[in-house]
Amino acid sequence: MKVTLDHVQAEAENIRTFYFRPSKPARFTAGQFAEWTLPHKHPDDRGVRRWFTISSSPTSQFVSFTTKRASERSSSFKKALFSLQPGAELEMSDSMGDFVLPKLIQTPLIFVAGGIGVTPFHSILSWLAATGEKRPIRLLYGVNNEDEIIFLDSFDKASIKPTIIVSQPSAAWGGERGRLSAELILGLEEPSEDTLIYVSGPEPMVEALEKDLKKAGIKKSQLVLDFFPNYDSNY
Repeated sequence: MKVTLDHVQAEAENIRTFYFRPSKPARFTAGQFAEWTLPHKHPDDRGVRRWFTISSSPTSQFVSFTTKRASERSSSFKKALFSLQPGAELEMSDSMGDFVLPKLIQTPLIFVAGGIGVTPFHSILSWLAATGEKRPIRLLYGVNNEDEIIFLDSFDKASIKPTIIVSQPSAAWGGERGRLSAELILGLEEPSEDTLIYVSGPEPMVEALEKDLKKAGIKKSQLVLDFFPNYDSNY
């Protein structure tokens, strides 16, 4: 499906949300991802396609994704993306993925986001706010520094107060310091056997938390994982 860039929103110095108008209604479930094709001159060996989680709600008139640029080693795709102007066209695949809400609305949920891994949760929480559906959710959100904290307004609209953990805080930061850990996750509240723990972020972070949570007694069936490749893990 063709999508046309409507506008770009700066979430932080190196994080942007790209909002597109779809050529037909975009059908997806909050938390899913799609493949996006951006033809550009002189593509590097990583090519012209990328997988991005959809960061907008299915109820929005726009379909969006949010991504981070590492300027010193950005791919040709990211360089082309960050220079796009409104009116530019991309190709978006059908959505896919099972990083979505469970059917039972009473299921206790713990959301754990590392950096840009917050994007599927933004889609989910925006959908909950738009539909008025209530879920028992706790959100842990790890970032490198305070400047990379995004989407706070959307969390407020969903009546979610995140626990934010900063790994490289400034002296002025008054919140949690350190890195995401199984101990921190399980310290929120003692998970019941029905609790589902959703973990989204850089692949090394997700793998490490999966291993430690299982060691702590969390069953594989209680873990829902979303891996973001090619991102550093400092959360």
